[in-house]
Amino acid sequence: MNFEDEKDYLMRIIKEMVRILFSLMFGKQYVSVEQEIRNRYEISGKDLNDLIAMIDQGDINTAENILLSSIDYGNKNDIAFAALFYQYLSEKEEDFLIQCNYTREEVMEGMKDLAGKAGYGNIINLP
Repeated sequence: MNFEDEKDYLMRIIKEMVRILFSLMFGKQYVSVEQEIRNRYEISGKDLNDLIAMIDQGDINTAENILLSSIDYGNKNDIAFAALFYQYLSEKEEDFLIQCNYTREEVMEGMKDLAGKAGYGNIINLP
């Protein structure tokens, strides 16, 4: 598996984890999780688009710190917010992530940690 294949594989796995997580949390099947729904979520007074803007500006670690310090793992909307955060982050180019002192593997670890702490650790073992 070359670097591009690995990047695409991790991105697909994260998107699949988000889709399954949404299906489990909200009790209906999601074919895909549309980005438009990200406008519905807020955490600690921050709109998801605020954290996405921070990501786009290269301030990934600060955005993730805000997310992780504010999340309530028992709140489905907070979990959805975080899942969309990691999905968006997974779509960033590897060079951008590296410039921001972040890696695609950290995105995957963040998503796995989120699923586990939210009680959905069973989706971590996807093929």
